[in-house]
Amino acid sequence: MLYQAKTIRILSLLIFFGLLSGLGGCSTWMTGGFKDPDIRLVKVEVIRAKLLEQRFVLRFRIDNPNSVSLPVRGLDYRVHLNEVKLAEGESDAWFTVPAHGHHVFDVPVRTNLWRHVRQIVKLLEHPDEPIRYRLDGAVKTGFMFGRSVHMSRNGEIIPGDFIPE
Repeated sequence: MLYQAKTIRILSLLIFFGLLSGLGGCSTWMTGGFKDPDIRLVKVEVIRAKLLEQRFVLRFRIDNPNSVSLPVRGLDYRVHLNEVKLAEGESDAWFTVPAHGHHVFDVPVRTNLWRHVRQIVKLLEHPDEPIRYRLDGAVKTGFMFGRSVHMSRNGEIIPGDFIPE
């Protein structure tokens, strides 16, 4: 019985010191040495576009300028076309971006444009005129003492470029 109590105490101390030493890597997050990663939307791929449901894949690239690897716990996002909110959601994908490296990941998106069909049709009446888009979001990084890195991208698309002839 005494042997089991000592074994449990030793194992508890080992686990405690292991966790404590693991938190040493989090000092980069707490001090001014952490640089925000660069998050870019690389590609938008249409998977399926039907009347009531549209499926896309948003492909992102995260560049890590830090000398330590960057754990990522997910992404919250909102996509607007002009002022119409097309989609919002979150990805709970976990991955690690290597130090001074990059990682590319996909986020599946489902939309229902039916409630916005009047606005969308109006935008498509002039297929050669650009339509503004905006992507806002936050990438959740770190483990226990993580932080959110906000991103915002704006641009324009020409609808006529996507309409088959």
